[in-house]
Amino acid sequence: MKNILIVEDDTKLNSSLVMSLSAEGYETDSAFTVEQALEKYTAAKLILLDVILPDGTGIDFCRKIRSVSSRTPVIFLTSCDEEKDIISGFSCGGDDYITKPFRLRELIMRVNAVYRRCYSEPEEDSNLTSLEKSLLDYLMLNKEQFVTRDQILAHLWDSKGNFVNDNTLSVTVSRLREKLTNGKIVTRRGMGYKWTQQTNS
Repeated sequence: MKNILIVEDDTKLNSSLVMSLSAEGYETDSAFTVEQALEKYTAAKLILLDVILPDGTGIDFCRKIRSVSSRTPVIFLTSCDEEKDIISGFSCGGDDYITKPFRLRELIMRVNAVYRRCYSEPEEDSNLTSLEKSLLDYLMLNKEQFVTRDQILAHLWDSKGNFVNDNTLSVTVSRLREKLTNGKIVTRRGMGYKWTQQTNS
């Protein structure tokens, strides 16, 4: 069942998201505080998460569920749009970051995309977030060839320029490097990154 937990304290927006996602065939549940979200998240297949909540932050909530090995995809949906906020969202384990105000159709498309990526991953990649998996897929598609940071960002993020900044990419590359077992990411200044098959010495 495609169950989405909507963690948003604005009751009007929460209800609007429930209606819109239900029309797309998703089952939904709502939480308005971090405490409620912690009680409900284990039943969710995807979480839409505000950053500023009455009893805490979405960043802390995401960090907490990742600390107990929850791989449920998290999409931040927030008015916090500064670069440091976006970096924090990805660094704590978020899979996407959408800033308010947003277009409803775009939100639905990105929910669909994250859901599809997460639940079509092979078992051996299940320890990767959907963002890390997208980055790895792109590097492997260009195996043994350097791709620039601009090329990677254009592939990973949408044409409106959301999340296109060097710090976010650096954080994602660093996290992915720590998880790779069958290959490695090589960095060359001025050229970018490439994925290469790990060889035994």
